[in-house]
This record gives sequence, structure tokens and C-alpha cells, in this order.
Amino acid sequence: MFWYNGQLKQTDSLELAIDDPGLLYGATVFTTLRVYHQSLDSPLTNWKSHCDRLISSLQTLGWQLPNLPQMRQGADVLSASYPILRITIFPNGREWITGRCLPSDLENRQQMGITAWLADAPEYRRILPMHKTGNYLPSWLAQQASQKQGAMEAILLDAKGNWLETSTGNLWGWKDNCWWTPPLEAGILPGVVRSQLISWLKKQNHPVREVVWDTKLVLSFEAIAYTNSVVEVIPIHTVLKALGELKYDPLHPSLMQLRSWWQILS
Repeated sequence: MFWYNGQLKQTDSLELAIDDPGLLYGATVFTTLRVYHQSLDSPLTNWKSHCDRLISSLQTLGWQLPNLPQMRQGADVLSASYPILRITIFPNGREWITGRCLPSDLENRQQMGITAWLADAPEYRRILPMHKTGNYLPSWLAQQASQKQGAMEAILLDAKGNWLETSTGNLWGWKDNCWWTPPLEAGILPGVVRSQLISWLKKQNHPVREVVWDTKLVLSFEAIAYTNSVVEVIPIHTVLKALGELKYDPLHPSLMQLRSWWQILS
């Protein structure tokens, strides 16, 4: 079951023209959101921010905007059955919405953390990193390679070896009683949860620093994590790299503080 171009489809296949640019070149933009309490209006779902990011990308690329009430209708219909929605927009404004379930081991990941792998090769560098386009091949390749190394996530790097983001989320590090996250100018995706957390932390008078994650900085962190709209906050306890590994505390009190944001808004 999915929603496509104003209609609910009770099937598991989608028909596209053989010359569709979305099929040929990955010419789409998308966002993935978690629907809390089966409501698009929940502050945690943050429907508006997801729509704003889609619209910003479409305007930057010069593509047609979708029928927003129609897109909202499809999301409302699918949110009754799925807690996770992926909303994809084609260059001509067609909307395609699919749903899925939460990972079965999500709670364990949130509590115990995961292993990540440094994806240190040019083929893992994202194309148009400020936008979530259908051409997500570098991130997908990085995540597939990380799993072969026994990790669950890949950490993407720039040409200088600075850490940028994971294959599916934004990075956070803790040291000196402060949260640190790579800046947008480094070439990362402006994550919806990233923006939400920065806003919440500042309102709570907790310092946040947006700086480049060079080798010296990442070695100084006490704890690190990644965030996205589906998994919330996932600690990273081990980072695998070419020569050895880095260890971080997945049970650090700072991570409990970061996760408390969802309890407050729920």
C-alpha cells in the first residue's frame, strides 16, 4: 500500500515511464519522518519542517512544487497504518508516499549504542549534500560497506578527512560540558531533528557549538551519537577505522539529557 499522485494504491509496485528522470537519474527529493501519536500535527512529527525542507530543495532545483493539500491527504491516510513515512517528490510535482515500521531493535540501539565505520573513500561522498535527493547512492554504498565491517552505520568524511555525518543522520559529540555538531557549511544535510535539538538546547541554556570535526576534535569527545527523525538519538560506542578503533561512552549522562527532549514533548 502506498500513495501516488493523489491516489492510494493497494499494491507493491509502481509504474513509471521509461524516460522518467526520477527513474533514469534519481531526480527526486524526499524526506523521511516519524509520525508520533498517529498525528502529523504532533510537535515531534514536525510536519511543517519536513515540508519546508522539501519546498526549499524543489525551489533551489527549479522543480515544480507538489499539491500540498493532496500530499497532506496521502500522509494522513498512510499515518493510520505506518509510524514512518517517506515522502518523495518528482520534478513535475508528483508525490509518492510510502510507509514502514520502526526497527524492531530500536530501543536496544538507543540504550546500548552501535558500532560505526569510517567511510574513507571518494565514492562515499554525497552528491548535493544539502538536499535529500533520490541519488542517494554514495550513502547507500557506505552503509552497505559498513555492514560488511560489522558496523550498523557509516560515518562520511570530506576530502580532508573531517567527519561530516552518518549515512542516515547528523552527528553529535560531547565534551567540556557542551554539545558539538558539524556546521551546515561543511557540506551536511540540514536535518530536521538536528534543527529541533539545537533550538531546544539553546532554550534550555545548554551550549551548542557548530564546528568542523577534525581528527583532534573527534579524539577529545567523551560521547558521540547520531540523530534522525526515525531513530531519534543513537549513541555510537565504537568507530572502526583503517588503523584500529575509537571508543566512546554510550551511557554518558549527556546522552540521557539529549534523549529527554522527546519525553518532554511527548
